[in-house]
This record gives sequence, C-alpha cells and structure tokens, in this order.
Amino acid sequence: MEDSCSVSSPRRIVSLSKRRQASVSFDDPDDKSSRFGQPGEHGPKPSEVYGFVGSITTVVATAVFLIWAYVPESWLHSIGIFYYPSRYWALAIPTYAMVTIVLALGFYIGLNFMATPPPTSLNTIFDEFSREPSSLEPSMEGDDQPIEPISDIGIDRINHLMFNDVK
Repeated sequence: MEDSCSVSSPRRIVSLSKRRQASVSFDDPDDKSSRFGQPGEHGPKPSEVYGFVGSITTVVATAVFLIWAYVPESWLHSIGIFYYPSRYWALAIPTYAMVTIVLALGFYIGLNFMATPPPTSLNTIFDEFSREPSSLEPSMEGDDQPIEPISDIGIDRINHLMFNDVK
C-alpha cells in the first residue's frame, strides 16, 4: 500500500493541496510568555554581545579620560580621588599614537615604492606568469573556429590601439 504522504503525480499534488486547510496563527502582543522560547531562537550571537560590551566600554573609557583630562584637581580631591596619572599623559598618549600611525603608513608606502621596479624595467611588462600568444592556425574551415588560448596582449599592440590616430 502506498504512503498517503507520498506524491507521485500532478493530480495528487492538486488533490493534496485542496485537502489541506490554511492555518494562520497570530501572536498575541499582550502575551509576554509567547515571545520567549520560539523555535530556532537561541539568544544573542557572541559577536553581538562583544560589540555591545565593546561600545559600552568605549563610552565609559572616553568619559573617564575626559574627566581625568579636564576636571580641575580640586574637584577630583573633593570627591575623594587623590591618585591619578599626570595630566601630561592626557596629551602625550594620543599624540604618540597619532605619530606612530602616520610613521607606520609612511614606512609602508616607502617599502612599497622600494619593492616596485622602475618604469623602464621589463619586469613591469613581463613576469613569470606572462603567456605569449601561441601561433595556433585553425585547420577548420567556416564558422567552427576554436577559442584562442589565454595569453597576454603585447605592449606593441596596446600602444597601437591606444595611441594611433583612428581616422
């Protein structure tokens, strides 16, 4: 006997779809117990938690830094804070960080310039992956021509296409 759930013909698909009744359920917005425990919902992702904690930490650290840098010492002493780093570091640390980033970028750009061959070098045109066009002459006649193999376009052809006057 054939299983009633198996579908083997288009007529059976239509008859099964007619037999099914549409069941639509709407969540009650006042029912707070139905919001939790939905299937497939397993809580926040770790990246979301890390992002939230990171953003809160950044805001707190910025507030502490600004209080340390700009509030007068008498106010800090009046609320019981007597030990804190020198105010010199409020300017020195950001300045050192910005200078370090600028120097690192300049060093990186300089290394790239040193590693690049000069414009007159043939290494700017040819390398170990360059392919010369093969001299494949198709023996077939008519429209059945094979696709040419992959190769680099020669610099003479590029110059001809780009710089010759087309009249």
